[in-house]
Amino acid sequence: MADTKGADAVDQAIAEGLDLDGSPIPANKLELYNKVMALEAGRQRSGVTNTMRSRIVRIGAKHISQEELNQMLLDADFPPLKEKEIAFYYGGK
Repeated sequence: MADTKGADAVDQAIAEGLDLDGSPIPANKLELYNKVMALEAGRQRSGVTNTMRSRIVRIGAKHISQEELNQMLLDADFPPLKEKEIAFYYGGK
């Protein structure tokens, strides 16, 4: 079985067309994923720090409390959590 930790494990599995348990990923799912990722690859970027912050919020919200993540953002000189981010990531918890 492949390594199942970290984002690289998922990217590797997708590239191989195999789920982390070794089962094949259906072709229609791979095709849609690749189509959407190609669109994203062609999108103009506005800045690395904006992307970094977005990733920190999206992933951090899975692991870190709202208050702690907000403080961590402020400590790193990023803007604090926005109301829409709080509602989206923490609203149902």
